[in-house]
Amino acid sequence: MPRVIGIDIPGNKRLVISLTYIYGIGNAVSKEVIQKLGLDANMRAHNLTDEEVSKLNAILTSEYVVEGDLRRQVQNNIKRLISINAYRGMRHRSGLPTRGQRTRTNARTRKGKKKTVAGKKKAV
Repeated sequence: MPRVIGIDIPGNKRLVISLTYIYGIGNAVSKEVIQKLGLDANMRAHNLTDEEVSKLNAILTSEYVVEGDLRRQVQNNIKRLISINAYRGMRHRSGLPTRGQRTRTNARTRKGKKKTVAGKKKAV
């Protein structure tokens, strides 16, 4: 299992797929990095030499925001939305969907236990 920027990537998978195990690297970025380094996309990750791994580390840390830095950036964005009392921030604070999904049904399946959503008061 090669270790790239602190993450063990699966060695028995193709290099293109293995790189996507790093947070912030998808299929397109993986292909782009492999092309920049001139590596074979179909080779297995365990066949990487130490030199190639160090080149991968260097290019990922210098040109891309990945792993810890990206996670920190996302959390800071959410904290900023919460602190300025933006609508999306309030949705984050209450643990509800932030992108316009319905909450009458299906909003709690990925969020856990039922949460009450303030609605209309019944007229007596």
